[in-house]
Amino acid sequence: MTNTFFNKSKNLLGALLLLLITISISSCELFDQATKVEFDMEFGSSVKIPSSSGLNLPFDLFTPDITTNSESTFGIQNTQKELVETVNLTSMVLTITSPSSQRFDFLKEVTLYIDADGLGEVQIAYAENIPDNIGNELELTVAGNNLKDYITKDKFTIRVKTVTDKTVNQEVRIDIDSKFHIIADIL
Repeated sequence: MTNTFFNKSKNLLGALLLLLITISISSCELFDQATKVEFDMEFGSSVKIPSSSGLNLPFDLFTPDITTNSESTFGIQNTQKELVETVNLTSMVLTITSPSSQRFDFLKEVTLYIDADGLGEVQIAYAENIPDNIGNELELTVAGNNLKDYITKDKFTIRVKTVTDKTVNQEVRIDIDSKFHIIADIL
């Protein structure tokens, strides 16, 4: 009888201990979620590909400085740049805006890099083996880097490296639209 009572007490104590551990872990996860904020930041810029660009030759284009306005955006989200944990590029789309009839079929490949003052350049998106039947919009594959150091700066630039497989007879204007997902601690 004592043995049965002891075993039941031992099982009950084990179950209580397991319950307390589970509650403790859940509480920590809930606290962590309650002290974090997640939001997106979108940026746009453009580049111009000059006419008569050579065939199968790589060439680079640079965007003008892109101002992040990160301080004000972080403030609206009740955080600040020092509390940012991760910044990931989730989407990058190129759209030809002129000439209106132009398609991306003149490109063989395109790679985009981000750069900011005091930081090294990092690849952020690319497209390879671009098909001839593509339209005037091209969604790139994102590289998946943590870009926190770049987006928390006041400004950054994007370098566009392209290789053409057709001659471009007139200047082509391309808009670059990007979306970044931010996870940060709340103030």
